[in-house]
Amino acid sequence: MSSRVGPHGGPTLAFVESPVQLLNVLEWAHTVVPSTLDDRPRPATPPAGVAGPDGSPAGNPPVTPPYEDFTVVVLSPLDPMTRGQLRRMAELASSEGCTVRWEEARGGASAPFQTIGGLTPLLRQAERIVIGDPFSRYVQLLLTLTKVRDIVVVDDGTATMEFITQLAEGQRLVRWHRRGGRPSPRDLAFGPVSRAARRRLTPGEGRRVEVFSSMPIDSAPEGVHLSANDFGWTRSRFGPPRLTQGADLVGTSLVETGVVDLDRYLVAVAELSAAHRATRYFAHRRESTEKLHRLSAETGLEIVRPDLPLELIARRGPIGRTILSFPSTVVHTLPLALAGTEVRVAVCDIDPAWLTAHASPRAQGFLSGVTGSARDVQRLGPAPASPGTAAG
Repeated sequence: MSSRVGPHGGPTLAFVESPVQLLNVLEWAHTVVPSTLDDRPRPATPPAGVAGPDGSPAGNPPVTPPYEDFTVVVLSPLDPMTRGQLRRMAELASSEGCTVRWEEARGGASAPFQTIGGLTPLLRQAERIVIGDPFSRYVQLLLTLTKVRDIVVVDDGTATMEFITQLAEGQRLVRWHRRGGRPSPRDLAFGPVSRAARRRLTPGEGRRVEVFSSMPIDSAPEGVHLSANDFGWTRSRFGPPRLTQGADLVGTSLVETGVVDLDRYLVAVAELSAAHRATRYFAHRRESTEKLHRLSAETGLEIVRPDLPLELIARRGPIGRTILSFPSTVVHTLPLALAGTEVRVAVCDIDPAWLTAHASPRAQGFLSGVTGSARDVQRLGPAPASPGTAAG
């Protein structure tokens, strides 16, 4: 096992802005660090964050940090649900021996300047940078402040596939659901920084770029090294889960991003849950409270707000024997995290009629690609979604 983190590889600095990004940083570190923690007994559930006598989370043996010179920087968002999940993931990272630095990166007008100023010494010392979101303006700005020649991009969901395509074609870095529209004045003003960051993310002489992914990426731009995320850390730390007889449904933020019409989505959820006897709905962290209240009232589903990424929630259980999802990252990650269990993952296509008038012209093709490239899942046709037919 190679050691690219720690004293032999020089200081490593990771930047994350979401719980899934932090999970995938831990998965990456698990594959490259000769960890003395791997054989330790582990609790069946994540630590509660209560410190033991030695400062380690209660219920865990004392930590012997294997991640020397490895610092995870959390660029905290404002969304309360995301912040809560990030806090829990930060506890897990700390229990693994990582140094976690929490930055209130968006806590007021002066916060970005304070954050960047405080991180500048670390950026200058780092020999390797790990990032979870190459589309993030914050991350792009930080990349322009370092001359590091070893960059690792870990999954930020299905956006990783789009990043690979845009990098290969020399396009500007923009999220898939925003493509097709005209750049805003803010986009234009930030253009020079974005272009500089893209150059940093392009392999060149003396510059190494790795993409660590669980997504179905068949090819990459010349010089980009692909490595597979099989969720080995998750499987080694949690589970196997206790299975329930019913089905669980995974929510999506496609309504919140303006891709799918709210009424059609609610009807589709009602039809899908009725057909498969689903009882619980695991909400995406970005789903609005108003939407979830309406969904609960119209479908009778129990709404669950997970405090950790769904891969960890499912792995520790209890979880349904069938997990239903619309096209999203979890149709790729859950089969890996739940390998060796009897859980079946089924994905329901998005009918083109569900899309809003404001959806990107690429939306349907991208979502179909997410479904079509998923491995070890059952594919379902689109659920009926004619407004007015929802089950009450």
